[in-house]
Amino acid sequence: MEAVSKAWTHVRGNLRRSAGQRLFDQWLKPVVLIKGSTGEAVRLGLPSAFMTQWVKNHYSERLLLEFRAVLPEVLSVTIETMADEPKQVLKVEPVIAPVATPGERPAFDPRFSFERFVVDSTNRVAFNAAKAVAQPGMPQFSPLYLHSGTGQGKTHLMHALGQAFLDANPEATAIYVTAERFMFEFVQALRNKDTHAFKTRLRSVDLLMIDDLQFIGGKDATQEEFFHTVNEFMSSGKRLVIAADRAPQALEGFEPRLAGRLGSGLVADIKPAELELRRAIVARKLQDMPAVDMPDEVMDLLAARITSNVRELEGALNRLLAYANLSNETITIDFAVATLGEVLRSAQRRITIDEIQRAVSSHFEVKQIDLISERRAVAIARPRQIAMYLAKRLTTRSLPEIGRKFGNRDHSTVIHAVKRIEELRGKDVEIDGAVRALMRSLEG
Repeated sequence: MEAVSKAWTHVRGNLRRSAGQRLFDQWLKPVVLIKGSTGEAVRLGLPSAFMTQWVKNHYSERLLLEFRAVLPEVLSVTIETMADEPKQVLKVEPVIAPVATPGERPAFDPRFSFERFVVDSTNRVAFNAAKAVAQPGMPQFSPLYLHSGTGQGKTHLMHALGQAFLDANPEATAIYVTAERFMFEFVQALRNKDTHAFKTRLRSVDLLMIDDLQFIGGKDATQEEFFHTVNEFMSSGKRLVIAADRAPQALEGFEPRLAGRLGSGLVADIKPAELELRRAIVARKLQDMPAVDMPDEVMDLLAARITSNVRELEGALNRLLAYANLSNETITIDFAVATLGEVLRSAQRRITIDEIQRAVSSHFEVKQIDLISERRAVAIARPRQIAMYLAKRLTTRSLPEIGRKFGNRDHSTVIHAVKRIEELRGKDVEIDGAVRALMRSLEG
């Protein structure tokens, strides 16, 4: 029972982050874990039939996926309407523990660790900066300001940073809170005429992390308090970490002096994940699930087609795994397309082999007809191999289909081309650069 309760704490935290504060407070916060839940059958309760039906319609599948990510043995999650005499519920930790006293820690998600964060050139500066802030001693910079689009890894890094910092400093204290929560608590303190306690609690900790800062744009009173909090942390040499969806100078509805303060530390952006990183993320997630057998072509499909952000990529992967488990099906390319058809169609426009051939011929200044010819000169053969490689990585076409598009070549020729370009990318900077440039062009 304790394992289910802990899992519920993590699930609630994930739902709050993904749904946003308003939706969470209105529909998901009232959900309770009912006593009698087991490791296989989780029971959740709501106070009204209307709320129960809404959560069933919108979150039943998500709740099952979230629980299974923490407790793989979970087979079902039922959502029930509580009777007039409420059933006993299991007490759980708050979604976000606002402050950790020495020896305790906020509700950091253990899945969001530095070890599980996949690094490449798009996020390396942010990753190294977060690790540096977590180290003992005087911080190298404060504040650390992380910014990127939705679902690119900011929250992951903040949770990883918080856990590493408290591991290295057992007597330290920390707060992780969203900007919306910061604003809500500040307004409550104003109404209760108790702003002193609010300020003292925030400024007394060793590490303060505030997520989704963009949500306090235009909130003058909240920004004023936040400005003084930033100054306090900077002057005292404490650690302050901020995350938002854009750079400080691009924040809308923010006072110039506050934007200037936020930019006075280290500003690190996380760029959208490129194909190689998305593929590596899928592979890394599967490492935590050794019993899962997923063909390379399915991993390639997910990485090539789910391009919007990492969070949606992980969601598609979780959905595929859950459907395969619940239906007792083997994961194949056909099963993946059938299961994720709508997701794949809406995630990205369809890239065709003709587009790839045009892009490659333009990049290498060769004729498109040469790519399907019998010519074997290196100046033609290498671009042809790159085009085949891109066709395999960026489309769902089978190997024989790709071969036919390149002058009716055998599928074994395509396999050889893919392996050859993979080898060259690891040791030839020019080839790797050309492939990256072509991928960006085609995906854009």
